[in-house]
Amino acid sequence: MLCSISFPKQKLHFQLNNTHISNHPPTIKRQQLPSISCVRSSNQLILTSQLSSSTWNAPTSLTLQSKPTNFSPKTFAPLRCDISSNSYETNNNRSFRDWIELIGEAISTAFPIWVSLGCLLGLVKPSSFNWITPKWTIFGITLTMLGMGMTLTLDDLRGAFSMPKEIISGFLLQYSVMPISGFLVSKLLNLPSHFAAGLILVGCCPGGTASNIVTYIARGNVALSVLMTAASTLSAVVMTPFLTAKLAGQYVAVDAAGLLMSTLQVVLLPVLAGAFLNQYFPSLVKFVSPLMPPIAVGTVALLCGNAIAQSASAILMSGQQVVFAAFLLHASGFFFGYVLARMLGIDVASSRTISIEVGMQNSVLGVVLATQHFGNPLTAVPCAVSSVCHSVFGSVLAGFWRRSAPSPKQMQD
Repeated sequence: MLCSISFPKQKLHFQLNNTHISNHPPTIKRQQLPSISCVRSSNQLILTSQLSSSTWNAPTSLTLQSKPTNFSPKTFAPLRCDISSNSYETNNNRSFRDWIELIGEAISTAFPIWVSLGCLLGLVKPSSFNWITPKWTIFGITLTMLGMGMTLTLDDLRGAFSMPKEIISGFLLQYSVMPISGFLVSKLLNLPSHFAAGLILVGCCPGGTASNIVTYIARGNVALSVLMTAASTLSAVVMTPFLTAKLAGQYVAVDAAGLLMSTLQVVLLPVLAGAFLNQYFPSLVKFVSPLMPPIAVGTVALLCGNAIAQSASAILMSGQQVVFAAFLLHASGFFFGYVLARMLGIDVASSRTISIEVGMQNSVLGVVLATQHFGNPLTAVPCAVSSVCHSVFGSVLAGFWRRSAPSPKQMQD
């Protein structure tokens, strides 16, 4: 519909696009379209509908906005027509919380960039991380795990019973593919004992929280991703110390009891506390939840950068070997996670999710445990490098899979 309205010394033209009302019920007839009265104020033209219909609640007003161009103060750029009603909101009506969520999502999606920048800063200017003390390290990982717990409820545990095959398969692959891969890569590359212990340690860690974001981008099974992360995180209290002691004990002395207590402190208790808050204090969680993803991303970037800064000189001398080892570790996790899941008869979308969960570790937990329980600070280096590798690897894989979404038939096969 093309309309024009004349005012003294100028004429305004506007066009109503039919696509704006294409979703309304087909009961509207052409003769029911509203007659419109106009009120002009400054550079806005407000058109008010006079139609009242029992079968359709028509928009109450149309607002046309015009901005002067650079050529003449009396020349107006093409007008934009917005429909404003109780059912429609424009971007101008976003609340402060909406903007926080939007910014937080943007920061979280770009997490590989922030982690890479943190590690690069730690390598180039190690003194930038002198302010990070062990207490801040513990606080950071605890806060991250608390935020993850806030995404869970007790109802999520019931959800696990609806897909037991996927949950059990993912759990077994998580604590077999990565620990064994870490051990074999260490042997294959003949890594020094401190690097070998760190690589095995990160292989024995649970799935990382960033895997949920990557699964979402890859159009995988997000519910399965959350449940797998929760299952591997809760069981890490036992699995991480046990597997690390068995596989890395030949390289360095492993304090299994100390690892157990630290994992209990910085993983299990915060996750359970977050789930408790989400279950019984949802309004509080709803208020703080938009802030948790960017806080988690910032924490990972800082802790990984700090781990790199502690051993910057050694990394510059032998960094290529560590990067290659971490690359092989995560490539093995992504590859075998997907292939073995398909061999177990799991559908494509869930197999992609398992691949991401297996390939992406909670590297920052490895950094914290290595810093606390291994005397050589170089043990934490593979964990920090791992964070960069799996973030970049996972993001590239997610972008590829997003372009090749599984067909309905593959979703069931």
